Amino acid sequence: METTIQETIVIIVGAGPSGLAVSACLFAKQIPHVVIEREDCCAPLWKRRTYNRLHLHLAKEYCHLPFRPHPPAAATYIPKDEFIKYLDEYASEFKIEPHYCHNVEAALYDEAEQRWVVTARNTEEDQIKHYKSKFLVVATGENSKGKLPNDTPGLQDFKGRSLHSSEYRKGLEFEGKNVLVVGCGNSGMEISLDLSNYGAMTWIVIRNPVHVFPREFIRAGMYLLKYLQVSTVDSLLNSAAKLYYGDLSRHGIERPSEGPFALKLKTGRSPVIDVGAISKIKAGEIKVLPAISTIKENSVLFANGVENSFDAIIFATGYESTACQWLRDYGGILKDNGMPENPTPTHWKGKNGAYCAGLSRMGIAGICRDAQAIAQDIADKVNAFASKQILI
Repeated sequence: METTIQETIVIIVGAGPSGLAVSACLFAKQIPHVVIEREDCCAPLWKRRTYNRLHLHLAKEYCHLPFRPHPPAAATYIPKDEFIKYLDEYASEFKIEPHYCHNVEAALYDEAEQRWVVTARNTEEDQIKHYKSKFLVVATGENSKGKLPNDTPGLQDFKGRSLHSSEYRKGLEFEGKNVLVVGCGNSGMEISLDLSNYGAMTWIVIRNPVHVFPREFIRAGMYLLKYLQVSTVDSLLNSAAKLYYGDLSRHGIERPSEGPFALKLKTGRSPVIDVGAISKIKAGEIKVLPAISTIKENSVLFANGVENSFDAIIFATGYESTACQWLRDYGGILKDNGMPENPTPTHWKGKNGAYCAGLSRMGIAGICRDAQAIAQDIADKVNAFASKQILI
């Protein structure tokens, strides 16, 4: 098997929005780098593992990458296909040419050489390639792999169809079927809405308290955060939501004790952006159920003693980072769960020239900030190294 070696200044692992943003910022500073991507296109999560009706949940002013804001004519809440087009054009504009179909198998820091050594397999040609660099950027994101609750009693016994939300595209194939959605985040709520719109009999599991707001409420809240304290904005949003929705606890939806933005800062958990699911829940067209007790061959038993039959279960139970599976020396940059070891605002910076982008749980705006900070820090070090002639 043929093996090749390539040396550069920076290696970026991942060609999603985070990797593209870091690459563009390094390009602007004329710093040589290589982007490695395991799939055959940029932004594969957006292109291959998202449902059809998806729009960006936040307004466009909070959802652009460095140097390229969305034009005034763009929709306030950008559809998935338009955002994919934006990402492709972004890669072209900043001359980003990832090494596609290169699956990183290991990345470790060589203390003797003071360089990162990354081993990747070219899956098209079944060749091993080694990369060496002074800096390494983990840009594979927090959504590398869908999480399934495999410890749920009886899951393996279910005879119907079970799938993660990343496999869901639209509700047409579930028309007339009984479908259970597990998970009440943005994906779970919107998939429930889509299923109901396509004529599926839809249930959703809501185990824990959750904040729900119309998307314009969140947009207004994010604007107010420029001028008011988080606690003040949270209080205003909660009061407005109570007036808008009424008492949702009657429909099985409890509100957390902490405010939406305070909870986001503390746990990274985002409020649900309602695009129509709540009105369906209030009308009884989407039914809310509590935690699952047991899954049987054709039915599910819930914590309240109710048992219903289902043709399909869709798990909108989130994603996880897989960076620690290939990053051998992740201490000082990532925790065991693949999320940043260091607290905000220095979460993006590790030791030995390692960085992570897109793991702040602050959406695309967080990606933008990470990329700019990482590129500036690398540029400062490159200039210092260059003056001492010890970089390459």
